[in-house]
Amino acid sequence: MINPIAVPRPRPRNTRRAHTAAQDRRKRNNSARYTSLVRAGVVILVLFGLVFAYVTLTSSLTGYNYALSRAQAKREALIEETTRLDDQLAALRSQERLAGIAARLGMHEPQRFALVPLAPAQTDTSPRVAFLRVLQSWFSRPPAPHRSGSVMR
Repeated sequence: MINPIAVPRPRPRNTRRAHTAAQDRRKRNNSARYTSLVRAGVVILVLFGLVFAYVTLTSSLTGYNYALSRAQAKREALIEETTRLDDQLAALRSQERLAGIAARLGMHEPQRFALVPLAPAQTDTSPRVAFLRVLQSWFSRPPAPHRSGSVMR
């Protein structure tokens, strides 16, 4: 068998292109070294963010549960107090108790009742527009003073 003779490769004619190709290859290799590191860092940051969000939401939920239990306990205490005060009010308003206090004070039922007639209330029946009431009161005559039988001086 005939051994092939190794022929040296000719140098590229455009050395500039070869130089930039070598630089590009070096840059690509350098960035390839750090690409996996950056990807791992991004994954770790995303996982950390998810865990942080979970912990925050869980602690918030726990706080809301404690606030709810406090509000329920306060509501139960207020219901108890309202019931107790209603019972106390019913006992204070009882007719038997009031009759006993009146007897101790020497009070009795009246023999006759006095009826006092009241004068009818004076009302202004003139129609008014709601937003012009203030202006109408400024420019209208003042109402006549009410005259009754006795005048206190």
